[in-house]
Amino acid sequence: MANSQARTARRTHLFTESVIREMTRVAREHDAINLAQGFPDFSAPELLKEAACAAIRADINQYAITWGTVNLRQALAEKYAERYGMEVNTEQEITVTCGATEAMAAVMLSIVEPGDEVIILEPFYENYGPDAVLSDATPVFLPLEAPAYRLEKDHLEALITNRTRAIVVNTPNNPTGRVFDREELQMIADLCLQYDILAVTDEIYEHIYYEGEHHVLATFDGMRDRTIIISGLSKTFSVTGWRIGTIIAPPDLTDAIRKVHDFLTVGAPAPLQEACAVGIRELGQSYYEGLTIDYRERRDVFLSALEDSGFKFSTPEGAYYVLADFSGLSSEDDTTFSKRLAEDGGVASVPGSSFFSVPERGHSVVRFAFCKTIKTLEAAGERLREFASTGHS
Repeated sequence: MANSQARTARRTHLFTESVIREMTRVAREHDAINLAQGFPDFSAPELLKEAACAAIRADINQYAITWGTVNLRQALAEKYAERYGMEVNTEQEITVTCGATEAMAAVMLSIVEPGDEVIILEPFYENYGPDAVLSDATPVFLPLEAPAYRLEKDHLEALITNRTRAIVVNTPNNPTGRVFDREELQMIADLCLQYDILAVTDEIYEHIYYEGEHHVLATFDGMRDRTIIISGLSKTFSVTGWRIGTIIAPPDLTDAIRKVHDFLTVGAPAPLQEACAVGIRELGQSYYEGLTIDYRERRDVFLSALEDSGFKFSTPEGAYYVLADFSGLSSEDDTTFSKRLAEDGGVASVPGSSFFSVPERGHSVVRFAFCKTIKTLEAAGERLREFASTGHS
């Protein structure tokens, strides 16, 4: 048989399959508690489930408008106006996608040309680099140093060239839990304006933060016309399997994004879009506040177990992940340690190297997701403590 690399596109040789999804398979193999993949193990709001059932029973089961149902786009516009003071044109600036993952791919394919450069803050969510590569662009990584993971303007500016097309900003951040503050985002805005760069903001965790507040870069002076906002409903409403992502962008960029989206997936599930519109309108501010309270409790329960077990970490300010250093427990590399932790300790994590452009930078850290019930997190904590105390480490 011919060499497999000779039979496949060069771009696919430059990245691997998702390490996160691989660790879910490892968790199943060893019956480990899955703290690798970021999906909740608790129910979505009852109102949302009833709305989905009602939409299906009402025969909203055929193709929706490619770029999103009228109802969901209107609900999104209402939310952005009320919460962020942003006026959004539902006909020209909103695209609903099959999850934020498709949203990022559609955006990259729409805004970058072969040879362009896209700056990505590191540690990063694993999709960003491959999305740039699939678009024939070059990802350029800016390492943020632990434990603060703070953005420095001169470090960012040093990476900008005449080929820089965009910068990807994820806040609240996966995997570090950082919530970038107004000063850091202003640095990005200033450089985008100075060098004519687009900003792509991944704000999927916009309602899950514990410190500070969530700032929308598009609302900064001069940034409305050069910011593409990616978000979605999967994390907010605990429905990661529904795959409802959203993009808000200026009209000319939206026109290009919609064309790419159309040929990637045609459209997101129609009845689930209707249900999400109901959720946005009826759950409201009290739901978002409750979400933060519940996740803060989960965070604190799990961080206590990590500390007891000998891990070191920066306390997450938002999202529901923690990047934990295990060097006090083991001299193994991250992949070896995470697989042994799943097999012998019964807890699955993600090897830290998958969040770094140079794998060695993540050799002593793993990522845990604490979007689980308190009961699950307490059970995981007991396993971690036992793993650390019985010489497995």
